[in-house]
Amino acid sequence: MRMLFLGGAEAEPGRRCLLNQRSSSARTKKKNKRMLRRRLNRLLGGDEGRVHSRTIYVGQKSCPPNEAFIPPKFCDNRIVSSKYTVWNFLPKNLFEQFRRIANFYFLIIFLVQVIVDTPTSPVTSGLPLFFVITVTAIKQGYEDWLRHKADREVNEYQVSVLEDGRRIRKQSEKIRVGDIVEVEEDETFPCDLILLQSSREDGTCFVTTASLDGESNHKTHYTVPDTESDLQYLSATIECEQPQPDLYKFVGRMHIYNNRQEPDVRSLGPENLLLKGANLKNTQKICGVAVYTGMETKMALNYQGKSQKRSAVEKSINAFLLVYLFILVSKALVCTTLKYVWQSKHDEPWYNEKTQKEKDTNLYLKMFTDFLSFMVLFNFIIPVSMYVTVEMQKFLGSFFITWDKDFFDPEIKEGALVNTSDLNEELGQVEYIFTDKTGTLTQNNMEFIECCIDGFQYRHREDSSELDGVCVTDGPVNKVQQKAGTEREELFLRALCLCHTVQVKESTKNGRDQVDGLGADEEVLHPPQKERGFIASSPDEIALVQGAMRYGFTFLGLESKNMKILNRNKDVETYELLHVLNFDPVRRRMSVMVRSKTGDILLFCKGADSSIFPRVRQEEVERIRMHVERNATDGYRTLCVAYKHLSAEEYANADAGLREAKLALQDREEKLMDVYNQVETEMTLIGATAVEDQLQDEAAQTMEALQVAGMKVWVLTGDKMETAKSTCYACGLFKKNTELLELTLRTLEDGGRRREERLHDLLLEYHKKAVQDAPPVKLGITRSWSVASHGFGFIIDGASLSMVLSSSSESNSSLYKNLFLQICQNCTAVLCCRMAPLQKAQIVRLVKNSKGSPITLSIGDGANDVSMILEAHVGIGIKGKEGRQAVKNSDYAIPKLKHLKKLLLAHGHLYYVRIAHLVQYFFYKNLCFILPQFLYQFFCGFSQQPLYDAAYLTMYNICFTSMPILAYSLLEQHICIEVLLDNSTLYREIAKNAMLRWKLFLYWTALGLFHGLVFFFGVRFLFSNPALQDNGQVFGNWSYGTIVFTVLVFTVTLKLALITRHWTWINHFVIWGSLAFYVFFSFFWGGIIWPFLRHQRLYFVFANMLSSVSAWLVIILLILLSLLPEILLVVLRKPRGPHARQNAHITPYKKKQVQSNVGGPQSSARPLLMRTFSDESNTVI
Repeated sequence: MRMLFLGGAEAEPGRRCLLNQRSSSARTKKKNKRMLRRRLNRLLGGDEGRVHSRTIYVGQKSCPPNEAFIPPKFCDNRIVSSKYTVWNFLPKNLFEQFRRIANFYFLIIFLVQVIVDTPTSPVTSGLPLFFVITVTAIKQGYEDWLRHKADREVNEYQVSVLEDGRRIRKQSEKIRVGDIVEVEEDETFPCDLILLQSSREDGTCFVTTASLDGESNHKTHYTVPDTESDLQYLSATIECEQPQPDLYKFVGRMHIYNNRQEPDVRSLGPENLLLKGANLKNTQKICGVAVYTGMETKMALNYQGKSQKRSAVEKSINAFLLVYLFILVSKALVCTTLKYVWQSKHDEPWYNEKTQKEKDTNLYLKMFTDFLSFMVLFNFIIPVSMYVTVEMQKFLGSFFITWDKDFFDPEIKEGALVNTSDLNEELGQVEYIFTDKTGTLTQNNMEFIECCIDGFQYRHREDSSELDGVCVTDGPVNKVQQKAGTEREELFLRALCLCHTVQVKESTKNGRDQVDGLGADEEVLHPPQKERGFIASSPDEIALVQGAMRYGFTFLGLESKNMKILNRNKDVETYELLHVLNFDPVRRRMSVMVRSKTGDILLFCKGADSSIFPRVRQEEVERIRMHVERNATDGYRTLCVAYKHLSAEEYANADAGLREAKLALQDREEKLMDVYNQVETEMTLIGATAVEDQLQDEAAQTMEALQVAGMKVWVLTGDKMETAKSTCYACGLFKKNTELLELTLRTLEDGGRRREERLHDLLLEYHKKAVQDAPPVKLGITRSWSVASHGFGFIIDGASLSMVLSSSSESNSSLYKNLFLQICQNCTAVLCCRMAPLQKAQIVRLVKNSKGSPITLSIGDGANDVSMILEAHVGIGIKGKEGRQAVKNSDYAIPKLKHLKKLLLAHGHLYYVRIAHLVQYFFYKNLCFILPQFLYQFFCGFSQQPLYDAAYLTMYNICFTSMPILAYSLLEQHICIEVLLDNSTLYREIAKNAMLRWKLFLYWTALGLFHGLVFFFGVRFLFSNPALQDNGQVFGNWSYGTIVFTVLVFTVTLKLALITRHWTWINHFVIWGSLAFYVFFSFFWGGIIWPFLRHQRLYFVFANMLSSVSAWLVIILLILLSLLPEILLVVLRKPRGPHARQNAHITPYKKKQVQSNVGGPQSSARPLLMRTFSDESNTVI
């Protein structure tokens, strides 16, 4: 048990005196008794001495006389989300960076160059490695500095704390557990507080928790009853559970000490707890006691760094890296072997005699040293700078998503957000999309459509009310013929007005408060003098209360536990609110107990049909079920309404059970659930309601485009099957001719056999129909992409999924999973309804880990979607009405579902093509670079003589060839964005990592080998003529290497220019600028005597080389010879792959643009080689 005084850390003198007066033996005796009592309670299941609890002393009350006061130690209120400190940044960051294989490899090479006598300087490996490490460290340090800055803003935020009756301002980080904190309207709670006092008369306050659980609606919290009005004189202790991350769970109790001997005990639950990070709304001021602070708050405990997601491109890079590492080791082994073979056949040259030390060295040690030297000489075949270029490409490329004006939403005045830039290219590889329904496919904007009372339909319209197909003129429902009895109507409407947690917000006419349910242009439903808006935790509840208002029953508000209703006769009815049985996703219903003025006690209950129907008289179900099923088929959200008269004895038992359960610290939820289930039985069904949640803008067009692009869409929702199914039809996921395969509890119970047996038979039947008997698919086209006259759709609910995933038999479980996956993979769309958040993540994991490891994407807008967003390869959050929890945990966030089309089909496609070319090009240019170095060893007796100068070795990847490929990987558009959006099928051509397969990798490798051979032997052919200069002098070995290097730099840069299809001024600047910089650097490096160089090998070599006409001729001829096959292939061969359809698609599009924009700006679809960067002013990449 942990204890502490609220209001100060120092114990009062009286408390210290009390402790001093006690003898040591008395303390020991009491301590032993308490320990024994705790052990007995633990053994017998009691919760009085629960180990995992803490006791907090409130106010100025000294500890009870029978308890000793032990000052506890709780953490302070500092929030720490940063990763590094000033002291550990360097060692920790270096350790993390050198865990990457490539960095560690280059560190070893650098150390070998330092220790062993190698042919190249350590600078050649050390400088690129230092550049990589420095750039990465700066990036990570900057990101952590931003986290430090955010932490500092939170920790130094000024708050009001009550100490000894005085209001003191202090920094948030100085709050301690036990302090009484005062928070004003629109402020954020600095720690987790128990609500003690509110400025509202009814003892409530309103809170928004969008930053915590993603719900933007207002939640109502309640003060602890019977607390002192002046908190200075409050004497109480709070006993509560230790910190745990569940936002919706809190158990505790408060002991209020009065003059009586026994304290009053009050239960504490989530409705009394104000969470750090939430905002106070529509309440002037509250006071609360700090129970959890700092890193023990629920917000901090829920903070988790996202697991590191790796893209398919990274995996391909690692595979290619292993191939080139094998080539490197092979080259080193071949050269080492041939060196000793050559030395055995040739005498030792007089100009290179071995020293005595070399002669005495062990042969095997010398061979190993030579092997390491060759490894160092050829190590540039491994492109270390590629990692930096890839990081920069991802980081800078992500800004194009943020800057895209098409993603800007004028409603919320926000655009797209990139939380993780490491997955840009993965957007172009998505195979499965898992989407939520409410708020993602639909708008989460609820509107009351109709209700059903005793089997009679009441449909409200502006000009009429419809009753089971009979339209009547507008008027009160009691004038409608063929209707339910007036008493039943009024009972139903009272249920809608009483069974909820809605609060009324009164504001003056010119007030600017924005309230849920009352928009700026919305009609005021209750007009006298003041506007009435509603505040609720769910938009469904507001829609139902507004629906009751249409039929004459208006909820006036809750005052001091009394709910007031204005009925259709304009009389005010008052009901005493006794208990609220809160909504629970497991129960899927909520209830209220109220007492009328006549003394009758009523229970009103509303919930899902599957939850209500088993708890009412079955003869009442059939006349309501038809309406519920029809409404669900039409796509409406349905709720059933029931009631029950409680006798005095029934209420007394329920009241006693609820009070006892609420005081329990252990298993409180289970005990409350038992009481709920006991009282919510044998109810009378009154009717049902239908609320519409409209589709998002362009939802159907987006889904169709994604399906045409080859992506399979699965809808994962907690809604009922009929509602979700109608939404799938409306979105076009299910067509009229789609055959639906249903695996739900209803189909499992149809056969009259055990569910397990029925499940087995249904899976085999569906597998035969959808997989075995399915027509064969054309080569290269998956079934979901083919336009078939008839397809399959699969529907499964949460209960059936649980049976599939966790069968009683291990072998059956594996069989069911395989059958389930194969069926789903052969269906055009899959609907999973009645899903819990954990089941959503299980579905994503199941598909993600299936054969072929398909790339998955999850998209949702609420806190219940976070699990599947984190589980998928790519997680996308919608900036919707359910707050920002999904957005905070996503990799990318977009305002609307319609933006997903451009994000994947345009941005994803282009990002993937760009980075695929970047990776292949890097390996190609490094092979071109190092192959002549390898061939040169055959002509220098394998003496490890470098072909290139150390400056060229160092600068090749850092300066001469890095900027053109970076610009290409950021700006290239091989197909313009409009064509990509109009032709979704183009997305298929890059699917399954098509541009980083081994075939293309071997093509680029072969091209690198060809160019390397041309460079080396072309220059060697030139050197067969001994006199190359006008003065008759011959070129030396450094001139030879410089000519090879010049041809190399120009060829690989012009090769990139050849494959560039979208030219901007930036491309021109970096390509021609890089070539100019190389020429300038070579003149500058060789034209000055550098005092810090021991050997200046290139002194006037470059200038001397260019004075030879032969050198000019061979450079130009070799560049043309190297690029000629590529030019001929481009000209003569019909295009294939991802670029194949560009010409076919651009022409009609261009014609359409010309026809629709006569005299207007030039079409953005004209040939890309003719486009300039200025043309892109209206097109954001």
